[in-house]
Amino acid sequence: MPKMKTKSGAAKRFKIRAGGSVKRSQAFKRHILTKKTTKNKRQLRGTTAVHATNTASVRAMMPYA
Repeated sequence: MPKMKTKSGAAKRFKIRAGGSVKRSQAFKRHILTKKTTKNKRQLRGTTAVHATNTASVRAMMPYA
């Protein structure tokens, strides 16, 4: 049986934390920043966890993570 391949796009976007949750970066901070408030842009910094309803599909794309 051949090895399963990891989706390379998912490998670039997600990391698996030690506790098993999936870490992702925030969206909506790339362009058109002039109409967004300073508070909104500040709160989009950093990372957050993938929602529980999407965790299974992300893990399926990264079989060895």
